[in-house]
Amino acid sequence: MWSRGGPDGAEIIDYKKGSARRDNEGGRVAKEPDAVQVAAYELLLREHGINAVRGWIYYAADKRRVPVEFTEELFDKVRKSIEEARAVAASGKCPPPLKNDARCLYCSAYPICLPNESLWWAKRRMNVEPEGQLRFEFAEEPEDAVSDRILEALDFAAESTGKEPTLQPPRPGGDEGEVLVVQTPGAQIGQRGDELIVSVKGESVRKIPGQQVRAIYCYGAIQLTAQAMETCLELGIEVAYFSPAGRFLGMLCGLPASGVDARRGQYRLFELPGLRLQLAREVIRAKIHNQRVLLMRNSDASDRVLSLMAGFRDATESAGDITELIGFEGGAAALYFEQFEAMLKQRADWKFDWRGRNRRPPRDPVNALLSLGYSMLAKELTGVCHTVGLDPFLGFMHQPRYGRPALALDLMEEFRPLIADSVAISLINRGELGPEDFIKSANGTFLTEKGRRPFWEAWFRRLDTEVSHPEFSYKMAYRRMLEVQARQLWRFVRGEALTYHGFTTR
Repeated sequence: MWSRGGPDGAEIIDYKKGSARRDNEGGRVAKEPDAVQVAAYELLLREHGINAVRGWIYYAADKRRVPVEFTEELFDKVRKSIEEARAVAASGKCPPPLKNDARCLYCSAYPICLPNESLWWAKRRMNVEPEGQLRFEFAEEPEDAVSDRILEALDFAAESTGKEPTLQPPRPGGDEGEVLVVQTPGAQIGQRGDELIVSVKGESVRKIPGQQVRAIYCYGAIQLTAQAMETCLELGIEVAYFSPAGRFLGMLCGLPASGVDARRGQYRLFELPGLRLQLAREVIRAKIHNQRVLLMRNSDASDRVLSLMAGFRDATESAGDITELIGFEGGAAALYFEQFEAMLKQRADWKFDWRGRNRRPPRDPVNALLSLGYSMLAKELTGVCHTVGLDPFLGFMHQPRYGRPALALDLMEEFRPLIADSVAISLINRGELGPEDFIKSANGTFLTEKGRRPFWEAWFRRLDTEVSHPEFSYKMAYRRMLEVQARQLWRFVRGEALTYHGFTTR
């Protein structure tokens, strides 16, 4: 928006990407929301002693301007909209989501609001045992803001025709830009003008505009100058730090979304044992299901193994406590990793020394790939938790511990086989890695600097792979699916969804 002085006084011109509305005579007129916005600009200018005589909106799709007449009727609409917005803000409650509104698909806030998904989540009730006291908490405290929002969501959902909403794929948000991976020991990331510069021993090896960078991964002893750090914070570029062996150490990021209401709900609800158990059941159920699917896709696992895996998956629903649930998970994991080598193509130049899952440190190349993949997945979901306004350090299944993102570890369980395990299998079966790409020492087995390059390529390739959502049927990249699952949990702890549904694939 900008204003300028015309022959009769100041004018306001706003720019829109779309098209103007057609009137009954076929002419072009401004859309009402656009006209209200321009009128709001005029009221702001009046407060500073500037009176605009007219307004215009340039619609890029039409390549023309249409006028906006400043009338008292239009100004009344502005004032009414402001009053309604203030009332919503003062109430401390989110308004119910729109239902099948065409405007949602083209709204920049769609990936955050997820209106159709929110309606679906609000319709599903959580069944928690009496000892969990979840039902008691909601029934006995109707004045609680969380309970009020649940009831409002259910009332709104009840007004529907009984049909599930037609869901449109959410437009990906925040996926633009490049991930800059720096792994040469002693490299430095600096900043000059609008560019981030990677240099080694004072010699520049890479220059890239800061606006084109989405994230930076520092692998080992990498330095980040104060100027580059400030630029990353201003542009919202996450900087993740990994040890030379690939262990996720932490990240530099700007101030997270406020999320005070979500965090308060997270702290309060995660104190309920029954609720924590219910969430853990769903996550472990989804994880075992996905492990079984991966075996069906990539190996000739026997019917007995697949039947036992299905039994462990179904048994999670009746687990009486976390200890019993972890027992089911452990039984399924033992079967899964017994069959893991069968998913790897045998090669004449490489005999896998696979003796089951091991870690801290990994003792063979396959386990080195799995450990690195799990570390990367923990990093991705730690960042997602920050983005949506959840506390990544308080989980419902993993116990809180200094420096451990427990909630990120919880949320990554269902994605372990689909992302991290799939990357490891793909790298080996495609022949992108060989035994020469690993270093074996007393401290474990790790990828070499040369070997890490194809790993990053395979990792980003997997995150960009589109997959169908099990409930909503639309397709989106795994990178976006991580955020959708985190936002579902965000809705739950705010009281706008009554359960959490794990992500599963067919």
